[in-house]
Amino acid sequence: MPTLSSTDPVLETQVFWDRHSKKVLAALILTVLVVAAWGGYRIYSARRDAAAANLLTAAKTAADFQKVIAQYPGTAAAGSASLFLAEEQRKEKKFSEANATLQLFIDKNPQHQMKGTARMAMAANLESLGKRDEALAAYQRLAADDPQGFTAPVAMISQVHTLKEKNQVDEARKVCETILTKYRESLVANEATRQLRLLKPATPPEAATVKPPPAPTTNLPSFLLRPPDLPTAASPAVAPPSAAPTASKRMRVVPKELAPPKKR
Repeated sequence: MPTLSSTDPVLETQVFWDRHSKKVLAALILTVLVVAAWGGYRIYSARRDAAAANLLTAAKTAADFQKVIAQYPGTAAAGSASLFLAEEQRKEKKFSEANATLQLFIDKNPQHQMKGTARMAMAANLESLGKRDEALAAYQRLAADDPQGFTAPVAMISQVHTLKEKNQVDEARKVCETILTKYRESLVANEATRQLRLLKPATPPEAATVKPPPAPTTNLPSFLLRPPDLPTAASPAVAPPSAAPTASKRMRVVPKELAPPKKR
């Protein structure tokens, strides 16, 4: 059965509107609400961030920084307040509390640009607590996890100081050589060069033993060979010459056979 078709655009528009007017209006209303909500959130976030920044600017003590963190969680100011709080705790030698604050900051801000700095501070706190092995492991993980980050060469030069305290000179030299190979343009390259000059190998290379040259071969019989040099015996002491005999004592002793016969 043939269908009727219309080429009148006005009529087609009218038919489309009658069929889909409710859906179109609902979509428009939803779009307006989303835009309004997004705009309101942006305004609220801007005002909240501004209030948090103002409160952080006025903060001076550990209690002030904790107030910023509690009132404005999730803001950039709260993240910065965590770092400032950890520094205040470090100044008070509360190294364990400082590390707890820094770990909480890392957990809440895994993509924060200051995450590497927080991990460096945690390793330094471990070193201050006397946990040198844990501090060394933390420096090594930081350099391995982000080798292209700005904290990698700093973590490596920190390893050098820790290794020196542990008297692991050869390992410290290797780290300095790695810095000069991979991070020669970094700010710590000069320090690595200086440390490399100061660090002497723990086991100096053994001096090469000089062997005497082999004796020349010869076909001469053994009795014609020159005997080995023997130590010369001390020459006997020569008695000092006695005084010359006087004229009265000068007597010539002549053998009896050669004596002239006596006259009778």
